[in-house]
Amino acid sequence: MDLPSGSGSHDPGEPPGPSQPGGAVESPAGRSRSQGATPSLSRYESQKRRDWNTFLQYLKNHKPPLTLARCSGAHVIEFLKYLDQFGKTKVHMTGCPYFGYPNPPAPCACPLKQAWGSLDALIGRLRAAYEENGGQPESNPFGARAVRIYLREVKDSQAKARGIPYEKKKRKRTGGSTASTTATAANASVDDGGGGDGGIISSSDSAPVTSTL
Repeated sequence: MDLPSGSGSHDPGEPPGPSQPGGAVESPAGRSRSQGATPSLSRYESQKRRDWNTFLQYLKNHKPPLTLARCSGAHVIEFLKYLDQFGKTKVHMTGCPYFGYPNPPAPCACPLKQAWGSLDALIGRLRAAYEENGGQPESNPFGARAVRIYLREVKDSQAKARGIPYEKKKRKRTGGSTASTTATAANASVDDGGGGDGGIISSSDSAPVTSTL
């Protein structure tokens, strides 16, 4: 918006004053506001916020509705199982001829689930978000022993079903540097429909919606 024109004449050799066009002086308060602008969130922080909002939405849509104060490790496990329907990681059943094959030669009817690595990362973000939003560490449902046991069972069962051990493998030195890698199958991350966040869920108006990268 244009500023109102100043009244009276102005000597070109005289520096413009605060009340004249082009001579606006920023106040200390204005400087503090500009300097204190909120920095953009990192991808991790943005995904953590989306995960947290979606979990709260899940509790709201739960039948019967749940409050965060009443949420337990059992409810967290129920949430993780709910997310399996949005997974894109093939997990072979015991009777499948491709059970234990990392790269099966043909498709099969086994279900798609969330990869263990994605669930593990999700729990880490939600555990941090719970405490950042006022929750006490000792009552954090995402750090419950039952949740840790469930994640360990998922990890072991997926490793057996897919024939992929979840452990670091050291590579030979090349050019004086050492590289290490983990099984990439564990990193079949699911996202909120964007790309590259490595996230697992996003919130919606009705119910959590997830997709995979």
